[in-house]
Amino acid sequence: MMTGPANMWVNAGRQQFHLPTSKPQVLRGHIGVVVSDYDALPQRLSRVRESLADTRFECHERDGFIEALCPWGNRIRCFAPNQRFGPMAVGIPYVEFDVPVGTADGIARFYSQILGAQAAPLEDAQGRFACVTAGTGQNLFFRETNRLSQPYDQHHIQIYINDFSGPHRRLVAKGLISQESDQHQYRFQDIVDPDNGKVLFAVEHEVRSMKHPLYLRRLVNRNPSQSIIGYSPGEDARNWAMSSN
Repeated sequence: MMTGPANMWVNAGRQQFHLPTSKPQVLRGHIGVVVSDYDALPQRLSRVRESLADTRFECHERDGFIEALCPWGNRIRCFAPNQRFGPMAVGIPYVEFDVPVGTADGIARFYSQILGAQAAPLEDAQGRFACVTAGTGQNLFFRETNRLSQPYDQHHIQIYINDFSGPHRRLVAKGLISQESDQHQYRFQDIVDPDNGKVLFAVEHEVRSMKHPLYLRRLVNRNPSQSIIGYSPGEDARNWAMSSN
């Protein structure tokens, strides 16, 4: 839908990356992506290495995933489909943010009490984090870390919620709404501890109702193995799906 010089929407299963032409933005954390043809990914990435030699692009195979650094420094971890991600064959199963130590509990309270999401503080071998259910087979993770974080550069995520007005009222009461877009969308940036109002982390949320015209619209995903070399008629598209961003 958006393929102009100012922005491009790139489908990934039932989700999308929105890639505007402007000052580069770098997520403080990393993005998890499920790739259906995982075994062919290293070869495709190697083809662009020379062209991106003067950028921050890099990629390495890790234990169970391929980690790629985009030309501006965004970290993307690519996985093959597996039970961890349910039936997802292509998509964005999670986004993990690096947050200050001591904030996971308050972040979980914010999403639970203000947005009405399923959220809880958890702990694993890497330490403490808040886990927020953001959709079918999708989560937001807020990982506590001592690593110094870059200043927030206004990157954002977009979510659909079924209770559109309840969170809006609670956000308004705390003075957190940053934009009233239209009757189907609003935005907020600060994640605060509901117990004391302290700002714990900042990332803009573009919040849409399920009556938004773009909700569950059908997306077509390009088959990355399709090319003029060994072209297979009728195989240009793969995994028709519905958008949940």
